[in-house]
Amino acid sequence: MLHSLAQPVLFVGAGPGAADHLTLGALKAITAAEVVIHDRLVGPEVLDLIPPLARRIDVGKEGFGPSTSQAEINATLVAEALSGARVVRLKGGDCGIFGRLDEEIEALEAAGIGFTILPGLTSATVAAAAIGQSLTRRGRNASLRIITGHDMAGFAEQDWRGLARAGEVAAIYMGKKSARFIQGRLMMHGAAGDTPVTVVANVSRIDERVIPATLATLSEAVATAEGPAVILFGLAPRRAASVLSTLKEARA
Repeated sequence: MLHSLAQPVLFVGAGPGAADHLTLGALKAITAAEVVIHDRLVGPEVLDLIPPLARRIDVGKEGFGPSTSQAEINATLVAEALSGARVVRLKGGDCGIFGRLDEEIEALEAAGIGFTILPGLTSATVAAAAIGQSLTRRGRNASLRIITGHDMAGFAEQDWRGLARAGEVAAIYMGKKSARFIQGRLMMHGAAGDTPVTVVANVSRIDERVIPATLATLSEAVATAEGPAVILFGLAPRRAASVLSTLKEARA
């Protein structure tokens, strides 16, 4: 049964950073909010759209670093919603991809509070666009994996054998700390060392950086990336991929 005093909470995906990547629905929700509970990875351009009179509550999490506990976030969401305010829960990227969305929804449901989800662009799609590539291509890969580099217990295990097959493409989130682990697991299961990999740091922001690499050089490439990054396994920037293809044809 829904609580009569609470307005539904709006879960809004803020995209990877730039305000240009907000949906119209997200923009409307942010500019009408009375309370915005936001993550650390929400871009400053997006935060600047919050109305001056709205209360901002930073509940940022940082991988392997200081974090607001999930229990605190859940309690804050419930308390603010019960106040009767228009609450926006603003999450970086898409709120349904590695965003702990289900846990927060369950906390609201337990308190009888409704919700609406407004998805956002996730880092993988924006990073692929930045390097001029598509995440799927006919004849290359009929599937796309979006995986995490670590979980609550540490480094996350994946289907390494399947991912190591030629032509596979994956977007790896939170993979900076575990890059050497990922590199080792993939090569152990047969992935070629010259498999293209691109690290895109600070996706869509002013300080965005594209770092072309191969699986063999992944850990070194990640070490030069400052800020949050997504690792595009199996993809090279379009210009680099064209040069590589030309070189391979010349050797044949």
